Amino acid sequence: MGRPKEHDERTAVKLLETAERIAEEEGPEELSVRRVAGGAGTTTRAVYSLFSSKDGLVVALGVRAFDLLGTAVDGVSRTDDPVSDLVEAGLIFRRFALEHPALFRIGIQRIDVSGQLARGFHGAADHALSGLHERVRRVDEVGRLGNRAVPAAAWEFHALCEGLAALELRCTVPKTEAERLWRDGLSSLVEGWCAP
Repeated sequence: MGRPKEHDERTAVKLLETAERIAEEEGPEELSVRRVAGGAGTTTRAVYSLFSSKDGLVVALGVRAFDLLGTAVDGVSRTDDPVSDLVEAGLIFRRFALEHPALFRIGIQRIDVSGQLARGFHGAADHALSGLHERVRRVDEVGRLGNRAVPAAAWEFHALCEGLAALELRCTVPKTEAERLWRDGLSSLVEGWCAP
């Protein structure tokens, strides 16, 4: 019989929350096993046991980004208006980026993340993207994609969401106008898909 696990899911969550806070306040380059462990009130052994290394911790942050985003998008109710539902999913992307800017930069934009590390969260990214594809597919089912394929339309929608989020996080979008600009931009994109 093996030894019981010393570090559990609660410890993992606390470590990830601490790592996210450090990355947000000081940048991902300031992450270290020692700082994250200390900030979470545990030992470096916990980080190594749960994530193997600092790189493993960064990969886990990328996975966390897509898990949170995918879960939030999946939670948006589906109505009889798939176009409106897709726009609402875009606004969920906005909320995710504002609430988790460090995860947005690490997972979505891959800032200060090597290609090798990013490959570690491709599975989570693909899973989250499947939720977007499903919503775009619903738009296609009502004849609103024009001549675009679902993957191409999903790519365009994601690109607009990422760009809008990056602009808003850089504070170049007035906070009082941001949601309206997001809604207008996303609605215009979707309406443009079926324009002649």
